[in-house]
Amino acid sequence: MKNKPKISKDSCEGIVKRHPDGFGFFIPDDPEVPDVYVPKRQMTGVMTNDRVQIRMFPDREPGRFRAEVLAILKRAQTRVVGQFYGLGGKKGLLKDTSHGWGEDLIAHCSAGTEIANGDWVSVEIKGYPGDPDGFYGNVVAVIGDGLDPQNDSMRVLHSNSIPFEFSKRSIKEAEALQEDLNDKEFKRRRDLREYSFVTIDGVTAKDFDDAICVEMTDHGFRLLVAIADVSHYVRPGTTLDDEAYERGTSVYFPNFVSPMLPEVLSNELCSLKPGVPRLVLVADMQLDFSGTLGKTEYYEGVIFSQARVTYGEAQEVIDGSTPDKLKHVAEMIKRAADLAKILMAKRFREGSLDLDIPETEIELDQAGNPVDIIKAERLFSHKLIEEMMLMANVAVARLFHERNIEAFYRIHEPPAGDAIQDLENYLAVFGFDKKLSGGKLQKKIGRALEHFAGQPQEHILHILTLRSMSQAKYSPDNVGHFGLGFPLYTHFTSPIRRYPDLVVHRLVKALLIPERGYQLVPLDILKTMGTMLSAREQRAVKAERQVIAIKKARFMTQHIGEVFEGTISSVAKFGIFVILRQFDVDGLVRIEQLPQRDLFFDEETLRLIGKKSGVSYKIGDPMKVQVAATDTQDGKIDFMPLTDEDSAEDLPETPEPARQRQPAKKDRGRVRQARVSRGRRKG
Repeated sequence: MKNKPKISKDSCEGIVKRHPDGFGFFIPDDPEVPDVYVPKRQMTGVMTNDRVQIRMFPDREPGRFRAEVLAILKRAQTRVVGQFYGLGGKKGLLKDTSHGWGEDLIAHCSAGTEIANGDWVSVEIKGYPGDPDGFYGNVVAVIGDGLDPQNDSMRVLHSNSIPFEFSKRSIKEAEALQEDLNDKEFKRRRDLREYSFVTIDGVTAKDFDDAICVEMTDHGFRLLVAIADVSHYVRPGTTLDDEAYERGTSVYFPNFVSPMLPEVLSNELCSLKPGVPRLVLVADMQLDFSGTLGKTEYYEGVIFSQARVTYGEAQEVIDGSTPDKLKHVAEMIKRAADLAKILMAKRFREGSLDLDIPETEIELDQAGNPVDIIKAERLFSHKLIEEMMLMANVAVARLFHERNIEAFYRIHEPPAGDAIQDLENYLAVFGFDKKLSGGKLQKKIGRALEHFAGQPQEHILHILTLRSMSQAKYSPDNVGHFGLGFPLYTHFTSPIRRYPDLVVHRLVKALLIPERGYQLVPLDILKTMGTMLSAREQRAVKAERQVIAIKKARFMTQHIGEVFEGTISSVAKFGIFVILRQFDVDGLVRIEQLPQRDLFFDEETLRLIGKKSGVSYKIGDPMKVQVAATDTQDGKIDFMPLTDEDSAEDLPETPEPARQRQPAKKDRGRVRQARVSRGRRKG
C-alpha cells in the first residue's frame, strides 16, 4: 500500500473504478467535483472501489484534469471469490476475469483442503497489489463447482461478502433465551391472548413477525398490529446483536434463506406461530371511517395467534369461500379487508404511487435447477397486509416526531431532475406528452400511469418509473417518503429480518419503558447505522437479483434455439433488451445482431434508428427472438432477432463457445436449504 502523505490543498478523497484496460476513473466524495481520469501508470496497486486520496493536475486538453494517486486510504475488498487453478502443491491462481483487481491473485490453501481445478473458492486477502509480497491470500472456503446449480446461492453469498453462518457463541446465546418465556413475563404485559389475532403470510413462510386484529368501533376501526418482540431477546452488546447488525437483513433466494437471526429465534421463539403464546410490541390504532389515523397506544403485549393464514386462504375468505378451518376468524379478516380498501383509496388519493410490479417466482427442483419462471401476481390479500403494515409504520414515525427525539426513518427522496426528464421521454415515446414538472409530482406520475392502465405498455412503464426513482434508505434526517407520499415513515414491522426495525423497537421502548434498560440512540450513531444498514440492504438486494439472474439463465439454457414473442423493455447504444411474454425473463439483442447496419442511438426519443433505412426500435415494440446463448456464471442471456419473414432455421448457428455448457454433476459445497418466506416485502 502507498504511504499516506500529508493532505495538500489540491487533494481530495473518493473511490476509484478500474477500467478493463488498466486506467481508472476517480469519483470524488464532493458531488461538485467532476469524475477525474486516472492514467494507467497511476493505477498500480489500486483495485476497483478502493478509497483513495488523489491530486488533480491539468490535462493536455483544456478544461480537463488527470489524477495522481497519493494514497490508498481503505481497501474495498478483504475477501474475493473466484475459480481456483492449481499451480502445484498447496498453491493456486485466481484469475482477474472481472479486471477489477489489476492482477491475478495467488491463493494458498491449508493442508487437508481438497480443491479441484476450476472449483470456486473464497479467499481472504493477505497482501494487496503493489505490496512487497504481492497479491495473495488464504482459501477460507471451498464453494465447489460453479456450474452446479446447488452452489449458486453460496457463490453469490461469498462474492458479496454476506455472512451466512452464526458463531457458536451466537447460537448458544439464542438457545439460552428459551427459558425467558414464562408467566412472570406475561403478567407485566398487556394480555391480548383472547383477541382474534391472525398471521397472514406466504405458504412457505416460517418467520411470522406480524399479526393483526381489526375491530369495529362507533367512530371507525381499531387496528392492532402486533410485532414479534425481538428487542426483548436480542440486546445491544451481545454477540447475537453484533452478528445481526453485520448482516443487516435476511437474504432471500429461491428455496434458500440466509437469516439475520438464528432459526431458533427467527422460526421459533420470536415467530408468531398459532396456538402458542408469544411476546409482542403492539401499535394499537384508532382510525375513523375515512382511514384517518387518530389516537394510538404502544405497549408490550402477549398474544395467542388464532390462525396461521396463507395469502390464498385469506383471499378465499374475502371472496366468500371461507375454508372450514378459518370460520372462527373469517369476520375479522373481512373487517381487515374493508379497512384495507379505505386505507388504500386514501393513500392513492393523496399521491402515493401505485407501482404494483409482480415479483419473479422461480420454481426449483431438488437439484437446484429451475423448472418454471412465473410472475407472482399479487392478490388483494397481499395488499391487505401491506396496508396494515404501512399504517403501523406511519404511526410509529408520528410518535417519534411528536416526542421530538432523534430517530430512525425510512426515507425516499424525490427523483432528480434528469430522471424526471427521462421519464417524460419514456412517456412521450408511448404517446403521453404532458409534462410532469409543476404541482405535486407524485400525482402527476400517478395520472400518467393511470393513462396506460390495462394497456400492453403498463407493465414496462411501471418498471421504467421505478428505475427513475432514487433508492429508499435509512436515516435520522427525515425528508419523507416520496414513493408512498408519506411525510413521516419508518420501518417497525419486521424486526426478525430487518435490523433497522429492531433499532426502531428499541427507540419505542426507550420512550415507553426506559426503566427496563432501553435507551435513545445519539444522532451520530444513528447516522452511521443508517449509512451502514442502507448499504447492507443494497448488498442483499444485489445478491438476490444476481441469483435470480443466474437461475433465469439456467432455465433458458434448456430453450437455446427456441423462438419466443417478446417486448422491448430497454434501448441502449449497444443493443436492446427484450422481455419475453411467456416467461418473466429478459435478454440482450446486441446491436451487431440487428439486420440494419446504419443504426444510431437517439437520446431524445430513446430509440435505435437507421440513418438510411428509417427503421427504429423503441421501448414497448413487440419483437420475436431466438434464444442464442446463456451464461450461468454471471446470469446473462443473449437473444437473436427474428422477423416475421424469418424462421429459426434461417438464423446463423450460434458459435459453440457462446453456448452454455450443461451443469456438471459434481456436488461439493452443497449447503442446507431452507424455504423462502413469501411476502417478506410487506411493510
